[in-house]
Amino acid sequence: MPVGRLQDKLKIPASTLSHHIKSLVAVGLVSQVRESTTLVCHANYDAMQGLVDFLVAECCADEAECGGAQSAA
Repeated sequence: MPVGRLQDKLKIPASTLSHHIKSLVAVGLVSQVRESTTLVCHANYDAMQGLVDFLVAECCADEAECGGAQSAA
């Protein structure tokens, strides 16, 4: 999604969005490509699924503490 459209949807200042996108790019959850004058963000769904799986495995390692949470996969 183009950064400008993402900003419109989220209704946050450009500097805040830029900060968060930079962090997401740094950890590989989002990639960016320049298409002419537009910066387009692409979600890395495989990396996101890996993160969710890790969080579920680590946070819910003991089912009794998580109320029987299931894998997000």
